[in-house]
Amino acid sequence: MSVLVAILGLAFLILIHEAGHFLTALAVGMRPRSFNIGFGPPLAKVRRGGIDYAVRAFPLGGYVKIPGMHRPAPQDVDIHFGRALRESPELVGPTERLKRALSAGDADAARAALAEIDRSCGEQGVPPGVDKGIQEILDGLSAQAYWRQRTWKRVAAILAGPATNLAFAILLFAIVFMVAGGRATTTVQRIVPGHDLARGLRLAPAAQAGLRPGDRVLAINGEAVTASQITERISSSKGRPLTLAVLRGREVVILEPVRPIEVEPGVYRLGFQLHAEPLGLGAAAWKALRTTGVVARETAVTLAGIFHKKERQQIGGTVSIFRASKDAAQVGWASYLGVLGFISLSLALLNLLPLLPLDGGHIAFSLLEGIRGRAIAREIYERVSAVGIAVVLLLFFVGLSNDVGRLGG
Repeated sequence: MSVLVAILGLAFLILIHEAGHFLTALAVGMRPRSFNIGFGPPLAKVRRGGIDYAVRAFPLGGYVKIPGMHRPAPQDVDIHFGRALRESPELVGPTERLKRALSAGDADAARAALAEIDRSCGEQGVPPGVDKGIQEILDGLSAQAYWRQRTWKRVAAILAGPATNLAFAILLFAIVFMVAGGRATTTVQRIVPGHDLARGLRLAPAAQAGLRPGDRVLAINGEAVTASQITERISSSKGRPLTLAVLRGREVVILEPVRPIEVEPGVYRLGFQLHAEPLGLGAAAWKALRTTGVVARETAVTLAGIFHKKERQQIGGTVSIFRASKDAAQVGWASYLGVLGFISLSLALLNLLPLLPLDGGHIAFSLLEGIRGRAIAREIYERVSAVGIAVVLLLFFVGLSNDVGRLGG
C-alpha cells in the first residue's frame, strides 16, 4: 500500500507542475495543444476543445505542448519534410519557397507554401510525418505562438510550473507544523527501527538502551538538556557512548550507555523521535517559509559543490526519492506529507536552474530576448540546450550512482 501511495504522490507533483504551465498559458492567450503525464506512447488519450490530454507509458515526468516555442526556421523544413521529399520530388518547389519565406520572416508566404504542400500531398497521398510538420510550422506562425508573446506572458507561463510546486511545498510544510507539530519537546514520541538507521541493524541504540515512548529526556551524560539541545548533543558525540537520564512516570531512570550510529558523514543518531507541539496558523506559515528558505539554500550549496565528494554524496536519484516517499508513508501521513513537500520543493528548484531545456533556461532566454528586443538565433538555443542537457545528465548519473551505492550498502 505504501508503494502505491508513494507513486500516486510523485505523480500528483508532476500533475500540478504541468497544470501550472497549462492553466497559465491558457490565461495569457497561448492555447496549449496537449497536456501529457509521462513520456512515450500514450496509454490513454482524449481530445477536448482542440486539446489532447494523455497519460503516457513512462511516468517519469510530463509536459505541456505550447505552440511555437521557437520561431520557425528553414532547417525545420528539412526536419519535418526530409523523408517526404525523398518519396515525393514534386514537393521540392513548395518546400524551397517555404524555406525562403521562413528565412525572410514572411508569414503569409510561408502559409501559402504550406497550403501548396498540403494540396500536393492530398493529390499524391500524404507521406508519413507531413501532416504533423505542417501543423508544427503553422503553430509557430500563429498569433498564439509562444515566441510571439510579450516577455511577461512567456515568463508567467514557464514560471507557473515551478511556482506551483513551490507553493504546494510551503502549504504541506504549514499543514505538518499545524497538525503534527513544529516545536520540539523533550518527550519521546517514537523509537526508530534499527534498519531505518543502518543496513542490517536490528535494534536502534535507543531501543538497546531501553528508551520508551513517553519518556522525558532530562540529561545526557549527566548534563541537563533542553529540547533544542538533545539532537545537537547526540549528533556532536562523534560516536562516543552516551548515557541518558529520563523521567518515566514519576521515576527518574538512568539508561544503559550506548554508542550513537553515524547515519551520514559527521551526523550521529540514537534512533528516537521527539514529540512536537502543534503550531498556530501564523507560526506554522512562518516556519514553513523559513524551512523552504533553508532547504533552498542547502540545495544550492549541494548543486554548486557537485564536483566535491561530500556534497556530491547528498544528491539522490529516482530510487532515493521513491524510497523516501515509501518509508515516510509507512511511518505516518504527517511524515509522508513532509517528505512530499521536500520533493515538491526540490522539483521546483531543479527546474529553476538557468539551463535549457529546464524551465529556468526558458525564463532566462525570454528575459534576454525582452532586453534585446529581438529573438535569439536558433543556433544559440541549440548549443546552450546541449550544455544544459549534459549538466542534467550529469546530475542524473550522480544521483543514480549514489542510489546504486546505497542499495548495495
